[in-house]
Amino acid sequence: MTRRGLLSAASVLGLAALTACSDKDNSELADQANSADGKGYVSGDGSVTEFKEKDRGEPVDFEGTLFDGTPVKGSDLPGKPSLLNFWYAGCAPCRAEAPHLQKLFGEFGEAANFYGINLRDEQGTAEAFERNFGIQYPSVEDRAGGVLMDLSEYVPAQAVPTTLVLDSQGRVAARVLGQIDESVVRTLLQDQVEGKDSSSKNS
Repeated sequence: MTRRGLLSAASVLGLAALTACSDKDNSELADQANSADGKGYVSGDGSVTEFKEKDRGEPVDFEGTLFDGTPVKGSDLPGKPSLLNFWYAGCAPCRAEAPHLQKLFGEFGEAANFYGINLRDEQGTAEAFERNFGIQYPSVEDRAGGVLMDLSEYVPAQAVPTTLVLDSQGRVAARVLGQIDESVVRTLLQDQVEGKDSSSKNS
């Protein structure tokens, strides 16, 4: 059964310029990260799909590299639940949901893995976005689309943002296509942290 999260009615507001950016290149990066024209993305409608434990299949399998150069693999994730958020800086819904994802990280960061999967940005643009929104969890640089390809069973190539919640075995327990609803994802994470099985499945 699919349930639709209530999308935030608040409009996306312009952000204050980055401080201490006298350097021209840094200013240009800030401008890119602050661009909210939404060009070039196709967003989902916020629909949530949950998968019963018996229907989750194999743990996710991918390899990527964080912007700081650290390698990360799907096999690193089992042991506790995980959240994977596919995003890029020029995606307006990604900007709208960023503060909510950071808030959830503040609540669950000790109990769950959090990773962004950035599909388009150079390191400077991604880091400017993260500074603007105070994002404290790391992101994989995936402009080549390797992680997206590995997870294509769950993540439509043009649906940005998409968020996956994995169980403690690294299997996809839930998926949100489009901008998240904070309270819905909080419940999805809490269910996995507490080891609860989903009560419904929709493919």
